[in-house]
Amino acid sequence: QVQLVESGGGVVQPGGSLRVSCAASGSMLTIYAMGWFRQTPGKQRELVAIVPNGGSIAYGDGMKGRFTVSRDNAKKMVYLQMNALKPEDTAVYYCHVNVGGVGYWGQGTQVTVSS
Repeated sequence: QVQLVESGGGVVQPGGSLRVSCAASGSMLTIYAMGWFRQTPGKQRELVAIVPNGGSIAYGDGMKGRFTVSRDNAKKMVYLQMNALKPEDTAVYYCHVNVGGVGYWGQGTQVTVSS
């Protein structure tokens, strides 16, 4: 089993920055990709950014430039740095890991952008 624990969510003012982190643990022989998705009520979960093994980072529409994803393989961590945040970035942010072709999700961390 794979466990994912996110941290770092919270409330931030428009234009502010926030970094969320995700720690992976458990049985992980081969991690194919690590990254982040987000979801707001009534909408489908959407890609924020994902880091595959040996490939280019993929960002969701409109994410590149303000959001930066990074991955620490030794620590089995993935991070999301969010800058110039907008109210429409308010969502639950979910960590996602693909291990051996199987996808796993964290419990989510709330990010609220509000003045």
